Amino acid sequence: MKFTSIFRIAILALLKNKTRSILTMLGVIIGVASVIAMLAIGQGSNDSIQSQIQTLGTNVLMVMPGRPDMGGVKKDASTAQSLDIKDVEAIKRSCHSVAYVSPIVRKSAQLIAGGKNSPSTVYGVNQDYLTIKSQKVVLGRDLSMQDYNGLKKICLVGKTVVTNLYGESANPVGQSIRIENVPYLIVGVLETKGQSMMGQDQDDVVIAPFLSVQKRLLSIDYINQIYTSAVSKQQVATASEEIDRALRARRKLRSDEDAPFDIRTQEELAKVFSSITGVLMILLSSIAAVSLVVGGIGIMNIMLVSVTERTREIGLRMAIGAKGKNIMSQFLVESILLSAIGGFIGICLGCGIALLFTKVMNWPTTISISSIVLSFTFATCIGVFFGWYPARKASRLNPIDALRYE
Repeated sequence: MKFTSIFRIAILALLKNKTRSILTMLGVIIGVASVIAMLAIGQGSNDSIQSQIQTLGTNVLMVMPGRPDMGGVKKDASTAQSLDIKDVEAIKRSCHSVAYVSPIVRKSAQLIAGGKNSPSTVYGVNQDYLTIKSQKVVLGRDLSMQDYNGLKKICLVGKTVVTNLYGESANPVGQSIRIENVPYLIVGVLETKGQSMMGQDQDDVVIAPFLSVQKRLLSIDYINQIYTSAVSKQQVATASEEIDRALRARRKLRSDEDAPFDIRTQEELAKVFSSITGVLMILLSSIAAVSLVVGGIGIMNIMLVSVTERTREIGLRMAIGAKGKNIMSQFLVESILLSAIGGFIGICLGCGIALLFTKVMNWPTTISISSIVLSFTFATCIGVFFGWYPARKASRLNPIDALRYE
């Protein structure tokens, strides 16, 4: 029997019981749609996290103060005072894998301009900071080397600060802004960065010279953090080791002693979040795959019923010369068609759910070709696996007994 004839007979058999065929495919449809939607949501989340990590800057390493130990009790790292400007100088002097270094001091402050006020965060940095963050000034000018190294009361502001104090399309360059009642002149506006992976608005910031913020606004002699950038992505690990050695050497600490600082890299953050999203994707895909298996069991059940219902037909075909392999092929093709059609509908439904999820929930999703191919292949294999036993059973029927079957 030709394959075209087998295929035509299989189509006619499925169309003869449309409702039953649709209900049988439902398990496969739900399973495939679930797998594609879950993988799209998981992959979209992972891509979004990776892109947000990239907004931190290029090849970034962050040196954080270690948590202070007060009477055996670990305090919050924000209360630590273990870093100072000499650490920045030590990194510049000793770390050849580090391209840029910036000290950071920060203060949450109330900003006042005219009759409006808004809370924000003020960062005191040096001339390397915007390079590390891969951020540019889009309106006005950047701060010069002399500006950064002095006590000048000038600053750059983010888009959110501009919107809150001056309006959406205002040009605040040349305007004065009061930070904790200290007047600062706005000389530039930063490009938009959006939200960070922690949900923080990266545009709700004020950038000012390091010494100006440290001395005028905070009155401290330590720094809150050190931002650095490695020469290349391949040298991030080397840069981390060099920074650790330089800061330990300055404090005369051995390599086995606890250091009053922590060094964190983009790669570490990426690995942590990737592992979380990876586990989530596996969990969601596993749950979705269960419905595919359930759908396969449904196909197997219906095919067994079909074999029983069509026993006399099978006997008649065998009596006029059909071989066992022809009967087996017929039922196997029917099973594969059920799973393949269900898989195709499931792909369309899964893509639709992912796109709808993005539109309604504003959640990033990424529909990959690999997830579509994987889901469709798995659905087809389900049809082969669960259709094989009923097909085999049909092919082994005795023609005489089949003809006598009522």
